[in-house]
Order: sequence, then structure tokens, then C-alpha cells
Amino acid sequence: QVQLVESGGGLVQPGGSLRLSCEASGFTVSGYAMAWHRQTPGKERELVALIASGGHSNYPDSVRGRFTISVDNAKNTVYLQMANLKPDDTAVYYCKRPSGGIWGQGTQVTVSS
Repeated sequence: QVQLVESGGGLVQPGGSLRLSCEASGFTVSGYAMAWHRQTPGKERELVALIASGGHSNYPDSVRGRFTISVDNAKNTVYLQMANLKPDDTAVYYCKRPSGGIWGQGTQVTVSS
């Protein structure tokens, strides 16, 4: 069964850091492009990081230089390292395998003092 399970969300102060994890099962992440998206109420889901199977990554301007996507092949896990967090980063963060449209259940990130 193909499945993605996110973890690592929580409450963090502005300027703080957080690392999200996405553990995959049923397939090998190294063979696929993987992505992180986020969504706030009333808005469409937004892509925040994408890593190709060859390792090249892309980010929108809103997070470039602050967010880093990576893959640990031994753990079959995708990470999103987030630094210098801002209140506007508050959202539910979802892991996705674009091929086949596989989504995780999401993890809440709240940036607030």
C-alpha cells in the first residue's frame, strides 16, 4: 500500500526553525520526484518545495533561502527543513508524490509569539 505519513509540525516562534518529516511506504522515494505543499483556510494548496529524482530542488520566492527539501534514502523519508519562520508560514503542510497524486494527511505548523 502506497502511503505518506507526515510528522514534525507544531508551534514555533517567529524566527524559529522546524523540520518536517514524510515517511513513505509502498514505494522507494529515490525513484520519484517528491514535494511539499501547504494550505491555509480559504486558499488553494501552494507548492513550497520540489525535489526531482535526480536531486535537483526548486522553491517559490516566498520560501527560497529559508526552506530546504531533502531525501534520506536509507529511511525512505523526505524532509522539509524550515528556518527563519514567519507568521505567514502558518499552514497545514502536506507531503506529495506528484506521480499518481499521492498525498499525506498533513501536519499543522503554527508560527506565533
